[in-house]
Amino acid sequence: MLLSVVRRTARDERRALAVWAVALVGLVAMYVAVYPSIKGNSSFAKVINEMPKAYRALFSVTSGADFTTAAGYLNTELLSFMGPLLVLVHTIGAGAATVAGEEDRHTLDLLLANPVSRARVVVAKFAALAGGVAVLMMVLWAALVAEGTAAGMDVPIANSAAAAVQLGALGMEFGALAVLVGALTGRLGVSRAVPAFVAVVTYLLNGFGQLATWLRPLRPASPFYAYSGHDPLRTGLWPAGTVAVVATTAVLVGAAAVAFERRDVQV
Repeated sequence: MLLSVVRRTARDERRALAVWAVALVGLVAMYVAVYPSIKGNSSFAKVINEMPKAYRALFSVTSGADFTTAAGYLNTELLSFMGPLLVLVHTIGAGAATVAGEEDRHTLDLLLANPVSRARVVVAKFAALAGGVAVLMMVLWAALVAEGTAAGMDVPIANSAAAAVQLGALGMEFGALAVLVGALTGRLGVSRAVPAFVAVVTYLLNGFGQLATWLRPLRPASPFYAYSGHDPLRTGLWPAGTVAVVATTAVLVGAAAVAFERRDVQV
């Protein structure tokens, strides 16, 4: 019965997942197509490096925009802002739909009529979300390697996989937060707004933590630091940061299961 909940959730999301996969492939294609005109163009990098540090911090390029290598270009242009933005929009929306979305559509009574506990429903629906994120990250990785190779870019295969893993872990953490808020409140709008607000605050913390001395000790608390603080496209997977994000995600899902089990649900 638990697997049937996972399958039903995955089936309901399959069309949306296909759209997101196409969007990621298209996004990679756009940046890959632009690279030949930028490669070796020192004046373009100079313009960015001369921008105010506060502005560059927002896009995690305070150490300088590197367009001399494929990894530096993709990290600066794709994986610092637009890539995470798309992934978080998907995962927060999917996380909000797991519980609060069912309540909003008035289909929760049909789901809870199955002989499975509320806690297991939460776990099963998050498992479907995690599976969808895994699919999207495999698509992203394949697009980076295939489209990059076709454009003559030297895309590091192992490191691009590491970047996809850490981006997926980031997305699942915020998706789990959306699940928790939905389990606590049952309100679709709130379960979207709260994770989005936390994402903006922690993103800014990671960016401006590179500049402000008083924020620097807080920067490791940002999920974005665990994602990009060690530049996975250049240095590979950061095990400690990835484990911390996965552990936080597990805690959030566990808390959501407990909260949903205890809440008086109006179906």
